[in-house]
Parts: sequence; C-alpha cells; structure tokens
Amino acid sequence: MSSHIVFVLLNLLAAGVICGLLYWMQSRHFSFTKRVFAGLGAGIAMGAAFQFSYGVGTPIITLTNSYLDVIGTGYVKLLQMIVIPLILVSIISAILKLRDLGSLGKISFLTIGSLITTTIIAATIGLMMAKLFHLTTIGLNYTSAEFARGQYLEGSLDAAKAVSLPSMLLSFIPANPFLDMTGARKTSTIAVVIFAMLIGIAAIGIAEKKAEIFKSFAHFIEVAQAIVMRLVTIILRLTPYGVFALMAQVVANSNYQDILNLINFVLASYSALLLMFVVHLSIVSACGFNPLRWLQKVFPVLVFAFTSRTSAGAIPMSVQIQTQRLGIPEGIANFAASFGSTMGQNGCAGIYPAMLAFMIAPTVGIDPMSLNFIASLLAIIAVGSVGVAGVGGGATFAALIVLSSLNLPVALAGLLISIEPLIDMGRTALNVSGSLVAGTLTSRIMGETDHAIWSDSQMDKLDQQDLQH
Repeated sequence: MSSHIVFVLLNLLAAGVICGLLYWMQSRHFSFTKRVFAGLGAGIAMGAAFQFSYGVGTPIITLTNSYLDVIGTGYVKLLQMIVIPLILVSIISAILKLRDLGSLGKISFLTIGSLITTTIIAATIGLMMAKLFHLTTIGLNYTSAEFARGQYLEGSLDAAKAVSLPSMLLSFIPANPFLDMTGARKTSTIAVVIFAMLIGIAAIGIAEKKAEIFKSFAHFIEVAQAIVMRLVTIILRLTPYGVFALMAQVVANSNYQDILNLINFVLASYSALLLMFVVHLSIVSACGFNPLRWLQKVFPVLVFAFTSRTSAGAIPMSVQIQTQRLGIPEGIANFAASFGSTMGQNGCAGIYPAMLAFMIAPTVGIDPMSLNFIASLLAIIAVGSVGVAGVGGGATFAALIVLSSLNLPVALAGLLISIEPLIDMGRTALNVSGSLVAGTLTSRIMGETDHAIWSDSQMDKLDQQDLQH
C-alpha cells in the first residue's frame, strides 16, 4: 500500500507540472485555443502513460484518478453552477433589448426547427453507417456487466414508455421555477428558458405604462448579466486544466480489449459522427461562412464537450464563443445553446438510437431497411429527441424511448456498455456542434450576425480578457 502511495504522489506531481506549464502558457498569452489543445494532448499522453505503466483498473490508477477528478469534475460542476443564472439573465436581457415578440417567435421556431431537422438527418446517416458496417446484435455474447446493464435498462423501460409528446410538452412548463433552477428535472433547462421568456415578455408589457419601473428592472438585469458574464469568463479560464484532467482519466480507464471486441460498432459510430460533422460544416458554408474558420473558432467548446460528455455543462462556453467569436447576438446564442442541450441532439438522440434500432430489429424478424420501419423510426426519433437530458445518460434515455416505441428488446442495448464512454464522447461533441450550427443558421436568417466580430482576424475576446485581467 505504501508503494501505491508513492506512485500516486509521483503521478500527481507530474500532473502538477503539466498544470504549471498550462499556467505558464496563459501567463505568456498563448491563445485560448492553443491552451485547450495543449491540455487535450497532455491529458492523452498522461492517461496513456498511466495505463502503460500500471495497467487498466489498478489501485494506483483508481486513486490517481480520484484526485484528478477534483480538477476535471470540479471544473464541470463550476460550469453547471453558472448555467441557470446565465440562461435566466441573458434571455431576459435579450428580450428586453429585442422589444419585438414577433422576432422572438421566429428565433424560437428557427432554432428548434434546425435542431430537429439535423437530428433526422443524423438518424438517417446512422442507419446508413449501420447498414454499411453490417451491424447486428446477433452473435454477440453477454458478460456479467452487460447483463446487469440490460437488467437496468429493462427496469427503466416503464419511465420511457410513459413519455409521449403531450407529456413532454407539459414537462416544459415551469410549475415551480425555483425547483427547476436546481436542475431537478430532465427538462429543467427548457423550463427556465420559458420562465425567463415570460418574465421578459411581462417586463416589455409595462415598458410604456410604468417606464420608471421598467427602466429600473432593465438596469438590474444589465448589472446581473455583467456580473454573471464576468463569472463565466473567470470559470472558462480553467478550461485547459479541466480538459487535461478529464482526458487523462478517460484514457487511463479505457479498456482497449473491449474496444477491439466491438471495433465494428466504434468505427461505424465515428464514421456517422464525422459524416454528420461534414453536414454541419456544409450548413455553415451555405450560410456564407468559411467552414474551416468556423471550426477553428468553435474548437474549444467541442473539445470540452468531447472530454466532459455533458451538453448542458457546455452551455456557458457555447454562449461565450457564439457571441465573442461568431458574432451571434446573445439572445440567439442562449436560445441555441439552451434548446440544443435538451432537444434535437444529433448524436445522442439521432445517430445512436437509429444505429441501435438497426442492430436490434433483426432479432425480432424485422427488416431494418424496410420503408415502413425507417419511416416509423425517423418519426419516433424526431419526437423523442425533444426533452433529452443534456447530461450523462441522455443517449440511453433517448434509445429507450425509440426502442420501446418500436417494441424492440431494450436489454440488448446493454451489449455496448463497455464502449459506451468512448462513443458518448463523440456524440456529445456532435450535440454541441448541432446547437452551434442552429445558432449560426438562425442568426444568419434573421440577419443579426455581427460580421465585424466574425471577420476579426485579431485575438478573440476570450484571449483579450486574459490580457486585460
């Protein structure tokens, strides 16, 4: 045990040196993107070194990761802490500045419409890749872990069957907005968005009759937003450290034998994910923007989503990057990031359920390429993608809704438990990319994009704030 402590201390010392190097890069004003990329690379290298030196699942790695978790998960929790205040004040502020309820309706329609549409495209791509790679659950064997996972999914089936479009829509209504501000429900984020919209609309209603009160309220929201955005900026500076710790944990805990056993599904999944990324870049290009430059600007939030596996936690960084790098107004950026974290998730609610359904359908004698099956599947995915939680487990819940609606055996989804984290990383990055595309598209159609910010070839504002403070 004493030797374990020595090795753990050496591991933590190495991690501390890397964090020191990341701080040195910040003090020398390296760009935010370069620091995030450095954190990602250092995390991969350290995780691989741990696994090579100690092996998977050893006590040394487990104890080391528990300390790295303070940095990684601690960073994610800080971001989650700021999500609700950011949504609340930013959306109220946007509506107060907008003063046009017609525009508010258009923004909501365009944002949600683009999210659902891209999810249907993603599901179609998932089916294509599943067919191309000949995916099936026939012939796969259960391990004890996979059996336990299958039992868990069976136990969760009732909750999934209880979900319908009317019940989902009702869940968006904030019966107790203060409860939703704690994130107690899967749809709490959308409920807070709606609550903020209603407050903004109510405030606009008194703008003329009670001008002084409206002015005071608008000033209060302006002050609150300034403080919240400053807090977001402070937390985002920790991104390279969080990405480093999260990536080191993921690589150190990866079981490469499990990955090799299901390599066909891994390759098919990432082929679908990459192809959908190409679709996203094509939409960006159709909006008149350089897709490679767009990708360069949004890279940090995609890396965070990939390593953290939380769409909801990515909201603050997504809003910051949309407004300060892409030139998207705060209102549209908040709508896109907030709605995109709980509905229309291209990876978790589109590609993943479609591929699972394709794999499982033959076990009950259904041809997964029949037009009736595909039409039913895409329709269920479109509806089921509304209200999927933007944290770990969202893809599983989406898959349960789809599989149960098609009367397919949900327990077979447990066969993929060993590679679930690896696939979930790519799915989450695609989810966040989809919300960024929704914001870009909506802003372009509304004619609200600030092209001066988009075209700025100088240091982005995140880096400027590092220089100023």
